[in-house]
Amino acid sequence: MSFASDVKKELTMLEVHPEHAKAELAALIRMNGTIDLVKQAVFVTIQTENAAIARRVYSLIKKLFDLKADISVRRRMKLNKNNVYFIRLNKEAKRILSELDILETMVEETNLPASIKENEQKVQSYLRGAFLARGSVNSPETNSYHLEIHSSTRVMNQDIFDMLEMFELNPKMHERKNGGYMTYLKEAEKIADFIGTIGANNGLFQFEDVRIVRDMRNSVNRLVNCEQANLNKTVDAATKQIEAILTIDEEIGLQTLPEKTQEIARLRLENPEASLKELGELIPEAPISKSAVNHRMRKITKMAEELIVS
Repeated sequence: MSFASDVKKELTMLEVHPEHAKAELAALIRMNGTIDLVKQAVFVTIQTENAAIARRVYSLIKKLFDLKADISVRRRMKLNKNNVYFIRLNKEAKRILSELDILETMVEETNLPASIKENEQKVQSYLRGAFLARGSVNSPETNSYHLEIHSSTRVMNQDIFDMLEMFELNPKMHERKNGGYMTYLKEAEKIADFIGTIGANNGLFQFEDVRIVRDMRNSVNRLVNCEQANLNKTVDAATKQIEAILTIDEEIGLQTLPEKTQEIARLRLENPEASLKELGELIPEAPISKSAVNHRMRKITKMAEELIVS
């Protein structure tokens, strides 16, 4: 089972206050439902391939409205051939949509009313329903962090975007080439905040545990790589310095160098793996700085290059 499936399974088992549960059901119906108007009658069908979500929708309708919805199952004949669950609201559909405050937005495709969008707890519940209906999230063990919620209309997508902004989650929007819209999060911390906001605490702990270990491993790898690069740089520089010193010794002898330059040259030959800072600290009379050592080494390198050219 994927991480996203684990999170959704946890969400379908949450106990929620009835008023907040209405907001969750509103999202599930609005985002996974279709509405049919026959004369003055309203019919709604909610569709999902997730059995746990189908049970959640059915149980919320029964609990909140004391109504048993019609439910049926069909098997897809193409592609993945998964079961598809249909929950139908017939006689009481109009009343239920009205009590959920989504009748107008489903009929005329308008934005959600303030009764939902301006109530923080209802917004949390609506986002939970939206994620159950059309959401997905990458496992924190993958190479990139990504959480998204799809919407079939621009208006629906804008509502999701606004709600995520309400919790300062830095959402992004995208219009899909094959139709529909998407609001998504890319930052690990924001994804963790969202998972916690919609009530998936176990999912949040799992996400954070994996993320912390992964980030720590990456930090260690970066440090090791950085240290290795610095070591390679030091070794390469030291090799070139030794080659220059040996050239001078062979051509004119180290004794021809100024006393201080000669001293640092001999220290380099005796300590080929030492850094410039360490070489400066090895001078017995009075240790010198890294820049002073580098200055003397540049003189040695320049002298060797001139000797080679001549």
